Parts: sequence; structure tokens; C-alpha cells
Amino acid sequence: MTDFISGLLRLRRGAWEMLASILIALGVIMLMQPFAIGLYSYSFIVTLVGTVMFIIVSHFPE
Repeated sequence: MTDFISGLLRLRRGAWEMLASILIALGVIMLMQPFAIGLYSYSFIVTLVGTVMFIIVSHFPE
């Protein structure tokens, strides 16, 4: 866990890519759930933020 946090603080690609991937997956899950309209409403924004974050983070150093 400390490697993950230190990777985030040092702007390394691995930890930030994992965080972006989690955001993308969370957005898709929010889109597919049938229970809460609030989660559905924000699902596109969460997926979009994760996708843009992944594109930006792909330029970070290893």
C-alpha cells in the first residue's frame, strides 16, 4: 500500500494508471446499476474523468 501511495506522490505511471482504470470501471458500474438515479446521472462524468486521466497519465515516466 505504501508503494502505491509513494507512486502517486512521485507522479509515476503505474499507480496513476491503476487509479484511472478504477475510475473508468466505477463509471461503467454506475452506468449499469438500476437502483440509484444519482449514480446513473454522474456515471458519464466519472467515466470521462477516468478516460482523460488515463490519457494524461500515459505520458508520465515509469
